[in-house]
Amino acid sequence: MNDKPKVSYWHLWTDDDGVSRQTRCSMEHFELKSIQPQAAPQWQGGKANGTMTTMVTVLPVGWVGAWHENPRPQWIIPLSGRWFVEAMDGTRAEFGPGELSFGGDQNCRKIDGRCGHKSGTVGDAPAVLMIVQLEDVPAPGTPCGFR
Repeated sequence: MNDKPKVSYWHLWTDDDGVSRQTRCSMEHFELKSIQPQAAPQWQGGKANGTMTTMVTVLPVGWVGAWHENPRPQWIIPLSGRWFVEAMDGTRAEFGPGELSFGGDQNCRKIDGRCGHKSGTVGDAPAVLMIVQLEDVPAPGTPCGFR
């Protein structure tokens, strides 16, 4: 119980040239404490305060979206099925249930018909995704901003 956890995620971000990139990151700054009085201690990471929108979306089998930016900085958590995200730099990451992706590719520059990222389903099942959009919290300007 005293071993600090390490939670991996992919961070889709925009570099200074307006190109989207993906970087494999990990959250490692956790504190063992109670979430409220009388609750057993648990490992807690940093908190994002502000207005957030949460939704669940279902991508049909064979779905592939056009190149686009995430509408807002957002966490994407697959609940079932698999999906992929391809950045402008060519990095393609695939995600299954419980794997985390942070979409922070706002303000990309259109290059060779690409802007932001392309995403779609993988395999023969729909991808069910939970999305938590940060309405008034800016995305980190550099990769791996969530520790």
